[in-house]
Amino acid sequence: MLMVRGRAGGTELTGTLFERGEEPPQFSGSPDDDAPYVWICDEFYEVESGGSVQQIDDREVNIAFESPMPRGFETRDQAVDAAKEHVRTQFARIGIDEPDVEIELLEDAELESR
Repeated sequence: MLMVRGRAGGTELTGTLFERGEEPPQFSGSPDDDAPYVWICDEFYEVESGGSVQQIDDREVNIAFESPMPRGFETRDQAVDAAKEHVRTQFARIGIDEPDVEIELLEDAELESR
């Protein structure tokens, strides 16, 4: 398992990349069982009112969440590239520029030691 974490504006978003041989969660919309790499992460966007209030830098942002959209990939590189893009896109949806998003990859062993 690989966690892909993005940090920007004083907050973070982390998604999970299930790798070959690992069993990702099964739910409506899950990718084909044959996909060797499965990426799952929240999706969100800014709304005028309602949602959850999140502090981003010096402003409060109302955020609405969508159901995670799992995606399957054939190679690890494809999955990691898509995961990074996904995280950057979520931050862009709340007004944070891509270059301001710091991406971190955490392998299973690193997660256990934290």
